[in-house]
Amino acid sequence: MARTKKYNRYVLTDWRPENEKFWQQKGRKIATRNLRVSIFALLLAFAVWQVWSVVVTRLQQAGFPYSQSQLFWLAALPGISGATLRIFYSFMVPIFGGRRWTAWTTWSLLIPAIGIGIAVQNTQTPYWVMALLALLCGFGGGNFSSSMANISFFYPRHEKGKANGLNAGLGNLGVSVVQFIVPIVIATNTFGWLGGAPLEARAANGAVSHLWLQNGAFIFVPFIIISALMAQFLMNDIADAKASFSEQAVIFKRRDTWLMCILYMGTFGSFIGYAAAFPLLISTTYPHNTLFGFASTGLVFLGPLISALARSFTGGLSDRVGGGRITIISFLLMMIALLIVLICLKATGNPLSFYGFFLAFMVLFFATGLGNASTFQMIPAIIAKVVDRNMPRAALEKKRHEAEKETAAITGFTAAIAAYFFFFIPASFAICKAYGYGPEPALWMFLAFYVLCLLITWFFYTRKDALLYHEGQNSKRR
Repeated sequence: MARTKKYNRYVLTDWRPENEKFWQQKGRKIATRNLRVSIFALLLAFAVWQVWSVVVTRLQQAGFPYSQSQLFWLAALPGISGATLRIFYSFMVPIFGGRRWTAWTTWSLLIPAIGIGIAVQNTQTPYWVMALLALLCGFGGGNFSSSMANISFFYPRHEKGKANGLNAGLGNLGVSVVQFIVPIVIATNTFGWLGGAPLEARAANGAVSHLWLQNGAFIFVPFIIISALMAQFLMNDIADAKASFSEQAVIFKRRDTWLMCILYMGTFGSFIGYAAAFPLLISTTYPHNTLFGFASTGLVFLGPLISALARSFTGGLSDRVGGGRITIISFLLMMIALLIVLICLKATGNPLSFYGFFLAFMVLFFATGLGNASTFQMIPAIIAKVVDRNMPRAALEKKRHEAEKETAAITGFTAAIAAYFFFFIPASFAICKAYGYGPEPALWMFLAFYVLCLLITWFFYTRKDALLYHEGQNSKRR
């Protein structure tokens, strides 16, 4: 009897978010609680996934004998493991339940966090150990797909865009948090004797300072423990959200699944890839420049912060105007910003070059956040139309359930494929460095990809008679 009571406490056997009375009286409160815990867990997951993007900028200074190309590879490796894990994590929530899966995956973040904290205390640590730890940071990357799939089950269709925007956008703040907090804590003896001894760091002018690199990972350990316990005891599983892998695998037959993978690579993939590469890119391209009195590397957190906030607060705009239209605007902005970056790189000797480079990247990050929100808004709108077209005689509730199941799976899967850009963007810069080039060849390639993304969005979704042509029209008339 006690076991039945405990089971009912965490598993929602009656969940009807589309029923307005149920939603207002009971559903909204439960969904909001789950969303808040999910955001905190996802923020920490992104922080662990991105911790190498900051730590690598100080390894040479602390005495680690790694080349610039090797450093770019360390920044890139969490991307390939995180993206691969996302593929599997995409389908886990309907199999295991959102509460249990969130708790388990949050506990897993302790492995890379503690491992990095130990490894960076010794300059003799082999490079392969660092590379392995970088790959283990992919646990943080995998969490996004399961988190987004889980939250999509809690909200009615008319609030999914806002809920997903808050979960993803505020979760993305983990990137900005790590790039703001880590430079501070590695320069201070945050944990006293418990944190271990510092390493001596030598600046270019010969000045000697101390670095506690281990603090960059250790700082997240207590919060990971708190978050995992919150997920275990404050979140819920939804009974009717269960589905086998074979039931979810229908998404692989959808053309739109693969098209949205490409578009999300252009938006989220760009965000996470540039966030991973930007600290090292700016420290190697403009090592001595300052902005408003701050060292260039001390302001890199602003880019991910701008992107995360843009994603959090523009989901409603996509609902009103149409996700496809906002996605086109996003890619146009990204193309313009990238052209300005390329122009600035041609004149690195000009004092104004750095300012143009930095501000253009801020616009680029804003555009990725805008596109992150709009592409995720597109997915449920597309799937609702596809399911309605393929099941014309089915009952409305059956259509809704099918659309919910496919939306959750596609949301997670597109996020998985897009995350490979976390690896691809820093790796592209690493290859350019290895062959003696600057970042320009890689940036031209990314620009060409954004042109392709814009054309796909227009042709398949926003041109006249395309699938989403009428999205946002009703709100426009009002």
